[in-house]
Amino acid sequence: MSGVFRPELLAGRVALVTGGGTGIGRGVAETLASLGADVAIASRKPAHLEPAADALRRHGTRVIAVETNVREPESARRAVERVTAELGRLDLLVNNAAGNFYAPTATLSPNAWRAVVETDLYGTFFCSQAAYPALRASGAGRVISISMTLHYRGWPQMAHATAAKAGVDALTRTLALEWAPDGIRVNAIAPGPIPTEGVKQAFTPPDAAAPDVFGMESYARRTIPGGRWGTPEDIGQMVAYLASPAGDWITGQIFVVDGGAWLAGGRE
Repeated sequence: MSGVFRPELLAGRVALVTGGGTGIGRGVAETLASLGADVAIASRKPAHLEPAADALRRHGTRVIAVETNVREPESARRAVERVTAELGRLDLLVNNAAGNFYAPTATLSPNAWRAVVETDLYGTFFCSQAAYPALRASGAGRVISISMTLHYRGWPQMAHATAAKAGVDALTRTLALEWAPDGIRVNAIAPGPIPTEGVKQAFTPPDAAAPDVFGMESYARRTIPGGRWGTPEDIGQMVAYLASPAGDWITGQIFVVDGGAWLAGGRE
């Protein structure tokens, strides 16, 4: 799909993608590398990183894997330091690392609440703050955070994730205003239903009898106006657009990329 953009669109740029070893993050990293960017992928699970990094190197750009826990500010700072030391600069931060699962709010444990809010919201803040000096030095820095659409209406048993992502949206708008004088553009992308393994695991209801809707293309055609499930590459394309010169005058926006799914509200 990167063929929609000119080759080497992002040559000379350096990107850091958190949660870049799997799922949407890997799709984003793949798109950026295919367009000539040097890419650092970060995860707290090193087993995911090296295989993904090896695959990305086939595009001929520099790729490094950085073990990082975005919930810890010092870990985020060390990740940025390694990226700038090994790749020379940082132009783009993609805040993709996230956690999610169904849990009734009345019995949601404090640890479960913290795990999701700290990963999704705190992690976005800590990584953005750590990246700020390098992004300012870039002269054309970008922060792109991966949000969601579920908090637009509310979603039962997702209080932790919807609260965290609503915070990500608010943080996006605030940083966009605060960092605009430094040449940093800050935006977010709210993906629709994309059946990665992580999403399947997080969004499969506890009821074992519930159907596996992600395995049903007919369900996607009935419920999503765009007529199909999304792919990580769909999100990668929007990241590439915002990271390119086309995004120079775009900031403080949350872009819904979901084939019309949230507007339709799961129509059947």
